[in-house]
Amino acid sequence: MVDSPDRPEPGPATRRGSGTWADLVVVGLAAVLVGVAIAVGLYLNRDGSGVVIFAPAPPLFGHWLPHVGPGTPLALLVAFAVIGWGPALAAKLPWHGALSLSYLAALCWTLALALVDGWTRGFTHRLDHPTEYLHEVPGITDIPAMVQTFADRILQGRPDSWTTHVSGHPPGATLVFVWLDRLGLSGGTAASWACVLVGCLVAVAVPVTVRALGSPAAARAMLPFAVLFPGAVWIAVSADALFAGVTASAIAVLALSGRAFAERARSAIPLAVIAGVLLGFGIFLSYGLVLLGVLALAVVLASRSGRALAWALVGALSVVAAFALAGFWWLDGYHLVVERYYQGIASERPFAYWVWANVACLAIAVGPAVVVAMRRGIGAGARTPIRRWDGALVLGGAALLMIVAADVSGLSKAEVERIWLPFTVWLLPLTALLPPPTRRWWLAGQAVVALTVNHLVLTVW
Repeated sequence: MVDSPDRPEPGPATRRGSGTWADLVVVGLAAVLVGVAIAVGLYLNRDGSGVVIFAPAPPLFGHWLPHVGPGTPLALLVAFAVIGWGPALAAKLPWHGALSLSYLAALCWTLALALVDGWTRGFTHRLDHPTEYLHEVPGITDIPAMVQTFADRILQGRPDSWTTHVSGHPPGATLVFVWLDRLGLSGGTAASWACVLVGCLVAVAVPVTVRALGSPAAARAMLPFAVLFPGAVWIAVSADALFAGVTASAIAVLALSGRAFAERARSAIPLAVIAGVLLGFGIFLSYGLVLLGVLALAVVLASRSGRALAWALVGALSVVAAFALAGFWWLDGYHLVVERYYQGIASERPFAYWVWANVACLAIAVGPAVVVAMRRGIGAGARTPIRRWDGALVLGGAALLMIVAADVSGLSKAEVERIWLPFTVWLLPLTALLPPPTRRWWLAGQAVVALTVNHLVLTVW
């Protein structure tokens, strides 16, 4: 398959002027929203309020703890390098070289942020908590039996009930860590490495998708923003980072299959089936990832390839069938998880607070550059017929739909800074709409947000 040439393409930001004042107003409003979420959350946390939000550092799930660590100078160095040379290198390097550098830089940025909390506290012991997946791994000696009886152990109040994170997800999530253990990669350190290495694939998969949808210049423009992503605070270390990396790779392969079908390449069908298998496995990592169907459909429509959709469905349904034959039916698990969800702290967390405080978490996790880019994307989408949307608008629009659906469902009350990682990374393509002269400033804003959060809050993930 021959890559299309990287040629500048006129973007909405270029055509309509910089809109700097409007950008600053939007960032100011986002800052106000975050400030109000903090203030209201602290008020609700006080003794005697009668409301429990279970977020000691609202709206984030963590603890207020100003601190520095060995990762502090490294994170500053990575941020300085990306801000200074990232945009130029992204524009000039050969495409595969730019992708490789993007992945390595994202990995350095993510690890540096984790090491602000220290190697043990910030990395190796992140997944050792009794509520995490690793707690159950030693007791799983028969994988087929585990899958077959998985749904029976979801609800609370039973002697053999799964721990919190295992019960809250389909068996695929736990299986990943069991497979690592079977391969000799047991313990918190190996699990953390797996989450980070796979999670950082979003810095490659998302721009590859944008390029495959016919927007090579936009794909290059977003690379530095994919590196200095504030959500990297939660990529190191959470299982949701692994979910994001797997599903982002699936969407990228799906987009490549659509282009392959258009070019009548032999790789088209295998790519579509692989994409379907990865997406199918994705819904067995987390129930909420079924919303990625919106993104997959948007990619297929943008690439105008019904055959890619058909073969991807073959791949996805094969995964569903495999789990069903093994004894786990996804819908049964989902209904039991909803019941389990309200057996825990979710029954006490007030929807009236979290329905908008989640948006404040989102603003923190994506950073000011993406907030501004969303404003520009909404404006561009309103002025452009949907059939003429470029790759950045297609992906950003689908991401917004998924996030809104997740928020209003009431099944995402708090902790969305990590839970929504598989969705929020798809807002990054919108940063291609930022005017080139302002991009370094917005990259600096991304770094400042990530560093501020990681140095003031001891995040749980």
